[in-house]
Amino acid sequence: MKKCTGLWIDHREAILVVMDGGHTVVKHLESGADSHFKASGGWKSGGTSVAQAVSSEKKADEIRKHQYHAFYQAVITLLEDSSDIAIFGPGEAKIELRNEIAKNSTLHKKVSLIESCDRLTENQLIAKVKLVFI
Repeated sequence: MKKCTGLWIDHREAILVVMDGGHTVVKHLESGADSHFKASGGWKSGGTSVAQAVSSEKKADEIRKHQYHAFYQAVITLLEDSSDIAIFGPGEAKIELRNEIAKNSTLHKKVSLIESCDRLTENQLIAKVKLVFI
């Protein structure tokens, strides 16, 4: 029996809709990644120089990059036993996930669709996934 998975993803969470036979299961996975934010107080807050503020921002970006990588690996683990995969999402996360999947020689062949799409309710996502695979 074919196991089809539709996935809506952004940098905060992934929602997987798994259709296996007549059963549909929805799974939620939080990324746990730090959000993009600017420190309060501005550039010269607390006597820091601009170079230190830029360095701090680069460090935060690097930490976030590693958090996203771990998140994508967790999503890939959930996708491994799927026979067909559709990926939806509003921003860059779907492309970043596709790039991570491309490193996996067997999984990237299973991705049949990558589509931009705004945030959906759980029922809307289930209906969209059913339209793709049925």
